[in-house]
Formats: sequence, structure tokens, C-alpha cells
Amino acid sequence: MKRKPSTEATSAWIRLMRVQSRVLDCVEQDLKKAGFPPLAWYDALLELSRAPSGELRPVELERQMLIPQYSTSRLIDRLVDEGLASRRECKIDKRGQFVEITEAGRELQKRMWGAYSAAIEKYVGSKLSDADAVKLSGLLDRLGCSCGEMKLPPVASVNETSPPR
Repeated sequence: MKRKPSTEATSAWIRLMRVQSRVLDCVEQDLKKAGFPPLAWYDALLELSRAPSGELRPVELERQMLIPQYSTSRLIDRLVDEGLASRRECKIDKRGQFVEITEAGRELQKRMWGAYSAAIEKYVGSKLSDADAVKLSGLLDRLGCSCGEMKLPPVASVNETSPPR
């Protein structure tokens, strides 16, 4: 017989899901108030900017993003329409394509980080000591590993233009 989760584990799960949802909603609202597009745009632009050549296949982009993206193709369409990314055909596999960040995309991602980092501080950093943040990160790493995900590298220092991972 399979073991059922304890009341404490179930309570932790519910809190984790509620907090994640509420904090993301607050961050989205802060970005909107600052005149920026949704967080998914930042997430996609950040991943493209981190790619060695500034480009990824759409499936690679979707895999790299922090926020689940159920309609990556629509997100890519919006980024391309706004001049923040461009598509190019794969020279080896003519059916494949790459999405590449443009200079305008790099600039928007850098500008958005100011509002995004302020929101992270407002909703997380100001509520946890550094020691608590390290402890929470360790607990979350344990949960992530149980889902078959790669363990994230330790967080170093945050710079002006992009968040640590």
C-alpha cells in the first residue's frame, strides 16, 4: 500500500502553491504598474540573452523558462511582432527554426530587471533574512530534486541586469 502524505506535508503543499500564486500575481501587477509587459516576456528574453549565441530553438526556450509557458509559440509571435526577438531558419534542418533576441529585446530585459528586482525584494527579500533565504532555498532544492529536475547552482550575488539562477 502506498503511503499517503501527512497532514503537515499536505499543509506545506497548499501553502507553497498559494504563496507561489500570490507572489507571482503581485510581481505581475508591479510590472504592469511600471509599464512593462508580463513576466513571461522577461523570462523568455532573459533565457535568450543567456544563450551562447543569443538564440534558442522554441522547445529549448520553453524548457529553460522559469514560468510554465503553455503557448510558447504565441509568446514568440508577440516578441517578434514587438521587435524584441526574430526568427531564423535552421541551416541544417530547414524545418527547424531558432528564436534570437534583438538589441531591443536585450534593452527591454535590462529595463524590466529594475522593476522585477524591486518586486523580488518587496515580496521575498524584505520578508526573509539572508539566513532564512538560504534555508528556504535548500528546502526548495530538496523538493525540486524529487521531481527529477536538475539541482540549481548556488545563488551568487545579484547584478544590475539579470537575476541569479
